[in-house]
Amino acid sequence: MTTHTIPKDKRFAVRLNMLIMRGTQHWLRIVLILVSIYVALPFVAPVLMKAGVTGPAKIIYTAYSPFCHQFAFRSFFLFGEQTAYPRGNTGTDLRSFEEYARDLPEFADLNYADPNSFDRELIFSARGFIGNEQLGYKLTLCERDISIYTAILVGGLLYVRVRRRLRPAPIWLYVILGLGPIGLDGFSQLLGYPPFNFWPPRETLPIFRVVTGALFGLMNVWLAFPYLEEYMQDTHHSIKNKLRRAGIDF
Repeated sequence: MTTHTIPKDKRFAVRLNMLIMRGTQHWLRIVLILVSIYVALPFVAPVLMKAGVTGPAKIIYTAYSPFCHQFAFRSFFLFGEQTAYPRGNTGTDLRSFEEYARDLPEFADLNYADPNSFDRELIFSARGFIGNEQLGYKLTLCERDISIYTAILVGGLLYVRVRRRLRPAPIWLYVILGLGPIGLDGFSQLLGYPPFNFWPPRETLPIFRVVTGALFGLMNVWLAFPYLEEYMQDTHHSIKNKLRRAGIDF
């Protein structure tokens, strides 16, 4: 039996099952394409800003805003004097964001000279600041997030070579290497600011954001992708057997 001889009331269900079956065969390719687009667009936005194509660039910034805080002092910049502008309490040799913010109209009325301040107006101003010709233009994802998704992309490409034999990461290893560093780094920073104030405020070095984000992304691939591979294979065989029992040729 072919799809042409199937009763009309069942053709949609059969075609849907065949579509799902094909999707289970190519799930990794689909995921890698989607992640590639998600990782590429954060770089496209500052390139468009530099080229003066501000409309599409701002659409990309807005589209990513629900998924990342986009704080300028925790983001990488392109085409500027520095690749990052961390706050003054970060402990880096880079010029601090406060030094630049004093001369920026977006922060004229805020207490940005104090690196320990973290009020609501300051947060929204830092989030909405895209950049300028001097500082460059920020990526649409913060340093940690761009590292996470880039690592997922790299890990996914590596997984292509070992997908048939790689077992999922042990949960204990995932907790130690994936959750541990990013949790320690993130919460040690968060708990120093209001309303917690457990210790003097601190900002994480950009390299720590990159490393902890990359570890988290890679460990997510190692944990999740082998399970997804097993699930997709089981689903593929299940649908294939169901269609064969129905006499469908494919």
